[in-house]
Amino acid sequence: MFKNDNITILVTGCAGFIGSNFVPYFLDKYAEYNLLNLDLLTYAGNLDNLKEVENNPRYKFIKGDICNRELVEFIFNEYDIQGVIHFAAESHVDNSIKTPGVFIETNVNGTFTLLDVAYKHWMEKPFKYKDKYIQKLSTINYQPSTDENTPRFHHISTDEVYGTLDETGLFTEETPYAPNSPYSASKAGSDMIVRSYVETYGMNCVITNCSNNYGPKQHDEKLIPTIIRKALAGEPIPIYGDGKNIRDWLYVLDHCKGVDLVYHTGKKGEVYNIGGRNERTNLQIADTICTILDEKVPPQKNPSLITNNQSLITYKSLITFVEDRAGHDRRYAIDATKIENELGWKADENFDTGIVKTIEWYFGKYSD
Repeated sequence: MFKNDNITILVTGCAGFIGSNFVPYFLDKYAEYNLLNLDLLTYAGNLDNLKEVENNPRYKFIKGDICNRELVEFIFNEYDIQGVIHFAAESHVDNSIKTPGVFIETNVNGTFTLLDVAYKHWMEKPFKYKDKYIQKLSTINYQPSTDENTPRFHHISTDEVYGTLDETGLFTEETPYAPNSPYSASKAGSDMIVRSYVETYGMNCVITNCSNNYGPKQHDEKLIPTIIRKALAGEPIPIYGDGKNIRDWLYVLDHCKGVDLVYHTGKKGEVYNIGGRNERTNLQIADTICTILDEKVPPQKNPSLITNNQSLITYKSLITFVEDRAGHDRRYAIDATKIENELGWKADENFDTGIVKTIEWYFGKYSD
């Protein structure tokens, strides 16, 4: 049990990339919250990502599956959960193509389990919260903007639910859903379930859809860590197709700040898109990273390359085009006007500053 009378929030999947950046940020900012992290520790989850908080008395980790209803009910009852911030998801598109069933189970059924347990714990019936949960869940920095100050369920989603864009245009909160992979379809399904609990039961839920995150602690399989790792090892850097697929890149800490803001001040039932306004092709990403590495770790002075007798003038020569991914969306880009104008959010990092911080973090990891 936690040692104080703080409000306890259940956060899910926080041994993964975004959650493991969010937990230290949130604990440091809010002394009045406890965070209970439920994570199954699949291949993408690593408790080393949370070393800085493992001894924090306001943080607790439980290994478990969000699909395990008995466990989720125990957590809600034992810790009197009064908020949920739901990061947990299978998220790698390539893996969803190979094993789509895992994505449906975790992303759809897992989200349903969390929602339904929260509904039964917090509410007497549709549109009526239990008296003990009708209170002002205020914090030092924020006042809730919802009409009813009740426990909130915040669902973290993705821009991939909107499908793909042509050369122009941006995803807004009004863009129709058109998912093109088992991953994005499973996230779209989970978004719809959250929406249904707002409309049918009157639950206090919000959804955020973010663009591609980058930064420290991301799993090695993702694009930016792969480019850095392969370059430093002198291995071919794989780029799908012609490398011209475009993504909007968002520094992970900026995303965490957006989640914080929406959780505290977003309007019940609303969707908020969080994007970095940093569109880049995959080839541009690889080129930028290689240019920075050429300056920071010249190939001629890279111990790994010297050991293997590799002679490179630039890491860019390692870029290799490989067969394109099935159903590879051409372009994503988010219009973040709503969260910027209504809630006052803005990204602190642009891509040029964020990618340098990211490379420095991974260089430390891959140099160990």
